[in-house]
Amino acid sequence: MSEFKKITIAIDGYSSCGKSTMAKALAKELGYIFIDSGAMYRGVTLYCMRHNLFNSRGNPIHEQVIKALTFISINFEFNALKGTSDLILNAENVENEIRMPDVASKVSAIASIKEVREKLVEEQRKLGANGGIVMDGRDIGSVVFPNAELKLFVTAKPEIRAQRRYAELVSKNIETSYEEVLKNLIERDHLDSTRSESPLIKTSDAIEIDTSELTPQTQLAIAAQFAYNNLIC
Repeated sequence: MSEFKKITIAIDGYSSCGKSTMAKALAKELGYIFIDSGAMYRGVTLYCMRHNLFNSRGNPIHEQVIKALTFISINFEFNALKGTSDLILNAENVENEIRMPDVASKVSAIASIKEVREKLVEEQRKLGANGGIVMDGRDIGSVVFPNAELKLFVTAKPEIRAQRRYAELVSKNIETSYEEVLKNLIERDHLDSTRSESPLIKTSDAIEIDTSELTPQTQLAIAAQFAYNNLIC
């Protein structure tokens, strides 16, 4: 890819629609760096859970979360066995722990806090300052990189997304039910789309890809074609 300019690719979309799988594969195809912004919010959420920064109703205690941000350090470390990067929270590899259902159920509430988003958006912009990255999340094309050369918006039917997520959890021997996964997914969709700070939206210049009936290979082929078209423009 050395003969082409290095661009920034922003991939936004709903939970479990395949955007991370697409982003990782696209980054590998292009020889770019993949950045999982959602993992960063999960890392903050895990820290808050460990330090009891949620009230009795399960909602984050905003003032305490904001104060805790000073003590939270988030980085990525390449995992040679998986060929992807793991999240490092305060020098600890927490990649597996941040994928657990209890973290997933709380991450949208943490992500809705303005100061949390400001801190992580600043970090994300530093990571992508020189281009040559693929970043996925909820507000990458709308807030983090509004001038990204290529923006993709990924979606899929809720029932299909829930089934995919359920199958993933079962494969990891995590006990849950399809109904519980679907309920959590619908709740996250609502929170992500209606929060006052950087809600999940499809920007006018984003290309929508519905993955409901697409295999991962087909998803990659479609995304890669858009990327190559952009690179030679």
